[in-house]
Amino acid sequence: MAADSEPESEVFEITDFTTASEWERFISKVEEVLNDWKLIGNSVGRSLEKGIFTSGTWEEKSDEISFADFKFSVTHHYLVQESTDKEGKDEVLEDAIPQSMQDLLCMNNDFPPRAHCLVRWYGLREFVVIAPAAHCDAVLSESKCNLLLSSVSIALGNTGCQVPLFVQIHHKWRRMYVGECQGPGVRTDFEMVHLRKVPNQYTHLSGLLDIFKSKIGCPLTPLPPVSIAIRFTYVLQDWQQYFWPQQPPDIDALVGGEVGGLEFGKLPFGACEDPISELHLATTWPHLTEGIIVDNDVYSDLDPIQAPHWSVRVRKADNPQCLLGDFVTEFLKICRRKESTDDILGRSTFEEEGKETADITQALSKLTEPAPVPIHKLSVSNMVHTAKKKIRKHRGVDESPMSNDVLNTIVLFLFPDAAEKPLDGTTSTDSSNPPSETEDYNLYNQFKSAPSDSLTYKLALCLCMINFYHGGLKGVAHLWQEFVLEMRFRWENNFLIPGLASGPPDLRCCLLHQKLQMLNCCIERKKARDEGKKTSTSENVTNIYPGDAGKTGDQLGSDHLKYTDKEKGEVGKSSDSWSDSEEEFFECLSDTEELKGNGQESGKKGGPKEMANLKPEGRLYQHGKLTLLHNGEPLYIPVTQEPAPMTEDLLEEQSEVLAKLGTSAEGAHLRARMQSACLLSDMESFKAANPGCFLEDFVRWYSPRDYIEEEVTDEKGSVVLKGELSARMKIPSNMWVEAWETAKPIPARRQRRLFDDTREAEKVLHYLAFQKPADLARHLLPCVIHAAVLKVKEEENLENISSIKKIIKQIISHSSKVLHFPNPEDKKLEEIIHQITNVEAIIARARSLKAKFGTEKCEQEEEKEDLERFVSCLLEQPEVLVAGAGRGHAGRIIHKLFVNAQRLTESSDEAAALAPPEEELKRAGCPEEKRQNSVSDFPPPAGRELILRASVPRPAPYSKALPQRMYSVLTKEDFRLAGAFSSDTSFF
Repeated sequence: MAADSEPESEVFEITDFTTASEWERFISKVEEVLNDWKLIGNSVGRSLEKGIFTSGTWEEKSDEISFADFKFSVTHHYLVQESTDKEGKDEVLEDAIPQSMQDLLCMNNDFPPRAHCLVRWYGLREFVVIAPAAHCDAVLSESKCNLLLSSVSIALGNTGCQVPLFVQIHHKWRRMYVGECQGPGVRTDFEMVHLRKVPNQYTHLSGLLDIFKSKIGCPLTPLPPVSIAIRFTYVLQDWQQYFWPQQPPDIDALVGGEVGGLEFGKLPFGACEDPISELHLATTWPHLTEGIIVDNDVYSDLDPIQAPHWSVRVRKADNPQCLLGDFVTEFLKICRRKESTDDILGRSTFEEEGKETADITQALSKLTEPAPVPIHKLSVSNMVHTAKKKIRKHRGVDESPMSNDVLNTIVLFLFPDAAEKPLDGTTSTDSSNPPSETEDYNLYNQFKSAPSDSLTYKLALCLCMINFYHGGLKGVAHLWQEFVLEMRFRWENNFLIPGLASGPPDLRCCLLHQKLQMLNCCIERKKARDEGKKTSTSENVTNIYPGDAGKTGDQLGSDHLKYTDKEKGEVGKSSDSWSDSEEEFFECLSDTEELKGNGQESGKKGGPKEMANLKPEGRLYQHGKLTLLHNGEPLYIPVTQEPAPMTEDLLEEQSEVLAKLGTSAEGAHLRARMQSACLLSDMESFKAANPGCFLEDFVRWYSPRDYIEEEVTDEKGSVVLKGELSARMKIPSNMWVEAWETAKPIPARRQRRLFDDTREAEKVLHYLAFQKPADLARHLLPCVIHAAVLKVKEEENLENISSIKKIIKQIISHSSKVLHFPNPEDKKLEEIIHQITNVEAIIARARSLKAKFGTEKCEQEEEKEDLERFVSCLLEQPEVLVAGAGRGHAGRIIHKLFVNAQRLTESSDEAAALAPPEEELKRAGCPEEKRQNSVSDFPPPAGRELILRASVPRPAPYSKALPQRMYSVLTKEDFRLAGAFSSDTSFF
């Protein structure tokens, strides 16, 4: 048995070496990505133009691969260039070195101001980076780094890709890359050193040249010349000699004093701090060769004043505090509050007298005692007195959110007619002199806000100012309460509201503006009616007869007649009859007697012949040559009631009611009757003005298209005009026919009002009184954004910055889309405000730079234009070349700025002369400090960049001469060497 089991125990294992390992799979994936992106073979492009790295377009493509469970992202960065001709491709030599190796020696784009770090270090136009996909992942161990580099090398060799391939190693913040580029018989290795502490021997050119030469290890005895490019960057942070020109607003001067109340109509503008934090001056020596200059630990020829190229960039302060942006942002915050006005200011201002002091024992006696209606007490003086007494009772006089001076100033700003209000109730409105129809003025149509000269617009600005400076949310509630009381006062006393265009509510404006316009319409109607009563009472006006009507129509304007004729004859109601009943009618007590005298009983339908005996009433003027069809009397246009003005919320309510009636025949009939109230009123007016008229006569005036006239030949052979109603007018149970049959000959002045101004005014006042501050802010936010955009445009016109004009157009376009919705999202509103703040910051930066460079002080026009162009370029470009370097006009100003800053530093050092001797010895003992302080006009450079280039055979003397490059950057806490060293793989 044992012998039989022996063969079973020996298991023959086969190791399959053809199965791919994880490493091989990773290499295969890299090759696959390179093939998909078509990075195979030699692609020779044009030589790089100067500045193309900054002005050109960079694009990138990404993909994701994995090594076992570790994920990497592969990204292809490349500069978009026009493709070369096919003929040029055919001429490419097989053994030509790759384009990337040629770019290493190109000097046109050294030190680009804005580019990927590998572009800055190596001058490449195209490269691929493999980096850990997760931000927290990192390749730290040396073995893993070498494994990745081996993978890259194999992938490049297998595919024939000539684009440099980099691998990111160590933590991402260190920006450490190693890579390789392969070509036919050549290879370039990209290596890097990154240190925190700088070795002293590498802080100058001579030490870096030693590293470069030792690294390339050229076997030739006279070493080919090394090309050198150097850039020193100096940072100016101290602007103390130039005060920031933006003065904070003087809060005390906002009321009275020098500025006066008009300050409430202006939004503040500008940054509270200097929006330019630093100025970076880069002095560049672009083409130097070894031996021309000396730069070692003892002496340096590199004087920034003598540098051939100067370029400047400015560092902007991060999110500078801007007044306009803060104002609008704080106002937006009110929209998120939920408190009502009563919650903020205490109990309701309109509480009943004695409500708080009422005794509980007298609670039942109220049921038995008659309660007098306190309508006679509802005068403005009593109301305001009561309101103020309640306010003082709920909070002390000193606790009032706003002082009386501020409140009075705002009231006079909002209501300029309040200063010298005439006793007869007449007031002048701003609508008589509308401003020119400019693009800026009509901006409210796009924003759905209000015209910039309107009361609503001014109210929005005042509430914005109050919210920021005078009491915050309590101040807003207080001002709104006073505003509502002022509206009530004007309604009661027939004072028109200033700053509102006459006519019906403008549906292009915000709802609050529409409500105020509606209230103004009510005041106009009530005022005209009350004046009509006074006139009819004093003059005892009689009815207008046909002979007199034409005269009157000629003497007075048609609009005025519509009001006066409509309201005449309304004798029998007192001037304050508006408060006696909920609904009001025009019918007088003597209507029945008048109708009896005219030959018609009230409610009795008379035929045309009977109606012809009536006296005509309510005629406006004769209608040209038209005559009545049946009696040949002249056709008179009647005085009609104007249709009721409506705000958008009333229109929505009406449309909802009509939609709920459904599509049934009964619903459609009821809907038509509801919509024909104005038609019925006009028919009654027409019948009263033209006794004996027919429906055809009315249609000829009201809807001429529905009366068709044709030429026919009569019995005598003469051609005559014969007319008839249109087909739609002949439809059975037509609404026009039904309305004509039910219409009585009643002039407009005795008809029931189509527009009940009393009820509508009370509805508006109730709506205003119950608005929460949040609702109010929502209504007025479009006005505030509108004002902010106008302010930005006004300030931009002073500076004339072309880039801002485009941004403002984008803001207007974005705002018009967002603000047309009833309740825009807070995030979208914040985006608009952020855009406005950005523009404000740009303008503030422009002013800061103009102040620092003294553009206004230039006496010569040419120098001034050059400086202004230089300042505008600083705002729009990442880095600007200084014409003439240190000897140009801008260069001299920059030099002076640094000199002044150095003097301030020296004076502060003198003040600290009593420092401990050990520290002084330490400071004096540092050779680097000694060398740098010898240049007194400039501080020590904050950054030193050097590029060393050479084309030498490597590794053997008989190898091909290939490009070698080393980039060095030295800052206060950072030292980096980035080398690209090429070698010949065919002859070594």
